[in-house]
Amino acid sequence: MPFALPRLIFGATTLGNLFVAPPDSQKRELIRRWFQLGPWPVAIDSAGKYGAGLSLEVIGRELAALQIDPSEVILSNKLGWRRVPLTTPEPTFEPGAWVDVRHDAVQDISREGILRCWSEGDELLAPYHADLLSVHDPDEYLAAASDPDDRRRRLDDIISAYQAIRELRDAGRVAAIGVGAKDWTIIRELDQHCDFDWVMLANSFTIMRHPPELIAFIASLASRDVWVINSALMHGGFLTGGDHCDYRRLDPGSPADQAKLVWRERFHQACRELAVDPFHVAVAFGGSSTGIRSVALSTSRPERVESLVAAAHNPVPPEVWTQLHRRGLIAVIPSPPASD
Repeated sequence: MPFALPRLIFGATTLGNLFVAPPDSQKRELIRRWFQLGPWPVAIDSAGKYGAGLSLEVIGRELAALQIDPSEVILSNKLGWRRVPLTTPEPTFEPGAWVDVRHDAVQDISREGILRCWSEGDELLAPYHADLLSVHDPDEYLAAASDPDDRRRRLDDIISAYQAIRELRDAGRVAAIGVGAKDWTIIRELDQHCDFDWVMLANSFTIMRHPPELIAFIASLASRDVWVINSALMHGGFLTGGDHCDYRRLDPGSPADQAKLVWRERFHQACRELAVDPFHVAVAFGGSSTGIRSVALSTSRPERVESLVAAAHNPVPPEVWTQLHRRGLIAVIPSPPASD
């Protein structure tokens, strides 16, 4: 294994004002709690897309204010979006998601584009720099293709972007390269073309959704020493009671959304009867598949950091899984998490 990550990785979307715009004092206290309570070294996952670079900017500023030694932190920057001037009332790259940001962002995926994103990211993080690099949202980039020829061109863009960051890794300028995507089948496709040290799944292997084909793919990655990180375990806050699922506001009139709401109510009812916290159960399940070595969790509330750390490290009683399986809420009974 060329490198290792802690069991818990802190997601930094909130530092880019996802759905809410916390005051700077709250962001500062959140980061302070990460270093007070989290596993060492503290791993932080961010991206140029998060608030059009705001998340990276806040990380660099606050780490410097806290006088964090570079050896005490691992920074991940998912590349593919770079900052541009904001010329509309709200950002155009994900309308409705990012609140009170002062820039827009554009996608820039190619060999030259990814190097531009990397350079901008390290400027925003200064005096720190990204240790882990990846191409952000390759699934969305491919899904935007107008026809098969356009998709082939876009795939070439992604592969050339990975060639560029692989050269950075091989030159010792970053520690490792990987991929993060919401559509895990695109990760599987790119796995045939790229040399990944790590993979980050999002909205894919969760207590609400865990297809057997994905479980097999995770095991395949693990057999090749690819470090698997699981993220977005709450489907964008849905499992804990939010009105968004996978970054989209639910429509109560949609049969598919109604089914999600019914599942959530049954899950919460089971957790009440079993006297367990739904958040803790969902995190434990998300880290349970053989091969998943880290989970990425986010909160905007500093007082919640301790519960994130506990959920990532404390197991759930086996009888909980048995009961959820009997009620048809989960398709598989988790095994104990791997120890590192």
